[in-house]
Amino acid sequence: MRNPGQLLHLLCLTVIFFAPVVQAQDSNAVPLPPIAEKVAQLEFHQGFFDFYWDRRNGKVLLQVDSFGQAFLYQSSLARGLGSNDLGLDRGQLGSTRVVEFYRSGPRVLLIENNLDYRVSTDNEAERQAVASSFGRSVLWGFEVIAESAGSVLVDATDFFLRDSHGISTWLARAKQGTYSADPGRSAIYLPRTRAFPDNTEVEAIVTFSGTPNFDDTGAITSLLPSVVPDPTAVTVHLHHSLIRLPDDSYQPLPYDPRAGIIGSPGRNGYMDFGSAIGEHILTTYGRRHRLQKKAPGAAVSEAVEPIIYYLDPGAPEPVRSALLEGAGWWNQAFEAAGYRDAFRVEMLPEDADPMDVRYNVIQWVHRSTRGWSYGSSVVDPRTGEILKGHVTLGSLRVRQDYLIAEGLLAPYSGDEIPPEMLEMSLARIRQLSAHEVGHTLGFEHNFAASVNDRSSVMDYPFPLIRFDANGGLDLSDAYGVGVGAWDKRTVLYAYQDFPPELDESAERQKIMNDTLASGLLYVADEDSRDPGTAHPYGNLWDNGPDAIAELEHLLKVRRYALDHFSENNIRPGRPLAELEEVLVPIYLLHRFQIEAVGKLIGGQYFTYALRGDGQSLQEIVPGKKQQAAIEALLKTLDPGLLALPETLVDHIAPRPPGHDLDRESFARTGGNSFDPLAPARSATSLTLGVLTNLQRAVRLNNQHAKDDKLPGFENILMALMNASWYQQRNDGVHGAIQRDLNYQLLQRLVSITSTAAAQPQVRAQAMQTLHELRTWVDQAPMQRLSPPWRAHYLLAKTELKERFENGAGDLPMFQPVVPPGSPIGN
Repeated sequence: MRNPGQLLHLLCLTVIFFAPVVQAQDSNAVPLPPIAEKVAQLEFHQGFFDFYWDRRNGKVLLQVDSFGQAFLYQSSLARGLGSNDLGLDRGQLGSTRVVEFYRSGPRVLLIENNLDYRVSTDNEAERQAVASSFGRSVLWGFEVIAESAGSVLVDATDFFLRDSHGISTWLARAKQGTYSADPGRSAIYLPRTRAFPDNTEVEAIVTFSGTPNFDDTGAITSLLPSVVPDPTAVTVHLHHSLIRLPDDSYQPLPYDPRAGIIGSPGRNGYMDFGSAIGEHILTTYGRRHRLQKKAPGAAVSEAVEPIIYYLDPGAPEPVRSALLEGAGWWNQAFEAAGYRDAFRVEMLPEDADPMDVRYNVIQWVHRSTRGWSYGSSVVDPRTGEILKGHVTLGSLRVRQDYLIAEGLLAPYSGDEIPPEMLEMSLARIRQLSAHEVGHTLGFEHNFAASVNDRSSVMDYPFPLIRFDANGGLDLSDAYGVGVGAWDKRTVLYAYQDFPPELDESAERQKIMNDTLASGLLYVADEDSRDPGTAHPYGNLWDNGPDAIAELEHLLKVRRYALDHFSENNIRPGRPLAELEEVLVPIYLLHRFQIEAVGKLIGGQYFTYALRGDGQSLQEIVPGKKQQAAIEALLKTLDPGLLALPETLVDHIAPRPPGHDLDRESFARTGGNSFDPLAPARSATSLTLGVLTNLQRAVRLNNQHAKDDKLPGFENILMALMNASWYQQRNDGVHGAIQRDLNYQLLQRLVSITSTAAAQPQVRAQAMQTLHELRTWVDQAPMQRLSPPWRAHYLLAKTELKERFENGAGDLPMFQPVVPPGSPIGN
């Protein structure tokens, strides 16, 4: 190893040796032409970043006037692929980046700054210490082609034609094939390329060439042929926004985990190395738009600049009016916070680009299959300020609600089409519009709102179905109207503008204390979406405070609808096979309420309490309530409940030409004819999935260890065995459903014993249950059994022997394919 003196000597020699070479390069450098000379014949666009359009060569020449000055760079997908499974939708936003230009000789670099690590002090040395401790990212390198008086001109065409959205990687991960951006089939799209004082917008037609994936038989497995004419050439539009950073007058909103506000940047914020020792090093801001009262001290005031959302004119009537109305509900919440006309919804001007950062936009997006809607935002990563709300609403959602209403009402008995289906569908669209706009205002999901009498549009609402005075179904109150009490509290907390003489932090704390005292509940996304989460109120697509009572009610609604199911559920002239499409969401009407009841089992109530705020901590669901939930779910496995009425089965004809099965149908292996046992197979799988959930099993064992009066996972297993294998054997269709239940349970138990994800105690309990089943099956009186039951037991004996003597590695696992659930319906 060389000592420091040797290293210094070598460094001096290196500098001496290379210095003349550098000077020679500088002296021989070819001078760059002035910008005016280079752009004399080009089309000029003046704005935040001036650019020149070289029509002949199809190039965008960008003028850079300042270096080291931060601005925002936002990429997005202006024209997508129209498939929910692919997830590349029109209007999808990419990351919002804080970037700056840096020049070194003939090269200009576009550098993204690292905002995950900062320092809140004004000490420049501390700032530099943090900045130099973590990496940055150079997004692109440009060659300077002209310069004048400190300004340079760069050819930015390749930058705008690149795969800025990561589509090649996206398609590869989705197992769609291998693709890359093809420069020869890509070009700047001038109609959406413009410059404005505070933003410059460039759009490009980008083609990804490649080969879709095939299976061993040579069949294409990629979804791309269903949404593009030629799966070897996938063409989209990529949009780029260069945006001036907002001024420094915006005051960031401190994040409070109890307030239902989206955190920024990200849920965990950034590390602030300027925080005092002993203080939390992570800092998170809440997301919100900039909104100020003209008179902050007034009880009611107009806004200095209102928040305006613009609706995509591509939405047809009557959907358009419903979207405008639903999004406009938020003005109720701003009025409650003391603003007058601070929130408006208008139609997007004809000459406006929906990707332009100046417009908050609600886009009506089409896909080949139904899927999620989204509320995204362009957010200043430094402060959490929302600069642009961008809502994506899937157009098939309204049709899905219409389908559910058709299944419930069997409306086509006469010549007139009843209005109830459309009314229910539009009511859902109003709520959906308000929901997704709520995200772009900065608000999280609140999946406990259904417990508080629809206190928030930020829940996922299931249609409220009631019986009328005549015993029929009533959908008149299927979805709520207007924002709820929780929504008004979130707007008040996030957007209230306080006069300067008041302590803003103290005033927001008062608002939060009043919210907590109101009794309004809040359960966030991470404690709700997975069926195995613990909070009984954290449920998607449920209704009311009593999950068991609502399940029992939905089962009555389901039975009524199935008993009245006939050809009147589809319009005259449609193939009778299409009755299956209407049947699926009705047969599985209780699917989401199953999960809601399941969360009572091993469940615990809790709040997002902060020390000293007076909230209760946590409470395990009482044992009697858990036992009632177990019994309620076991009833959903009853063959009598699962069997379809024979008259209904007789009505569903085989699929005619041009009406192929898809994933929205019940899976079948018996050919083209409808499988009457497939619905029961799906419903059984849903209930078993809830009762054997591994997270729930761990909590059950933990609570039972603490209090043996509470059920443990072994109690669930015993109840399941008594409701299936050890239940009296049925004949006919009911017997077939029971055998299917038995086999599904056997397979799930085998799976638990062989998965590393299962806690050892849970695996042990499943193993013990299988051992007991093996003994029981071995003792079965085979000669007295009917042929179907004898074959069933023989299969069980064989697979149990295989499990215990040879392991489960090579056993074929029977996994029923259940039609998709969320977003609502089949």
